[in-house]
Amino acid sequence: MTDKFYEKKTFTKEDYSEKNLANKEFDTCIFINCNFAKADLSNTTFIDCKFDACDLSMAKLVNTGLQTVSFINCKMLGVNFTRCKDFLLSFYFEKCTLDYANFFEKKMIKTTFKDCSIKEVEFSMANLTSSEFLNCDLSRSIFNQTILEKVDFRTAYNYSIDLEQNRVKKAKFSNSGIIGLLEKYQIVIE
Repeated sequence: MTDKFYEKKTFTKEDYSEKNLANKEFDTCIFINCNFAKADLSNTTFIDCKFDACDLSMAKLVNTGLQTVSFINCKMLGVNFTRCKDFLLSFYFEKCTLDYANFFEKKMIKTTFKDCSIKEVEFSMANLTSSEFLNCDLSRSIFNQTILEKVDFRTAYNYSIDLEQNRVKKAKFSNSGIIGLLEKYQIVIE
């Protein structure tokens, strides 16, 4: 990739692993089966883009813009979203593996996570207002001083959320998920 700006392009089976793709802009582009593992995407902007079956594990996202970006069937192990641009940050995740990712202090209002593995992910001090965790595994993910108002956890599982350390007003939980809200008390529910 030598150009700085790409619009309405489709990239298929490209290998960008460990490559420098910094300082580029992608508008309405589609990436299918591409490998971005450990790629440097710093100072790059993605607007209305879709990643399908891509590997973005450990990709570097320093000052990266993600504006209305969809990730479907993607492997995103250890991705650190904390240094992404906050301006117009908006994404959608479906059938993704986001284990060990970091969303510390990110404002992610109305974000959808659907059928995702979200194990050991850092959500401390993030704002997830009106987001959805639909059929997602949240094993050992951390919610601390997180805004979880109006978040839908009804089909999520394996979460542990301290109600005293997070804002959960009008969040939705299923009866089976109550255990994840009372875990810190070490009580037995039968």
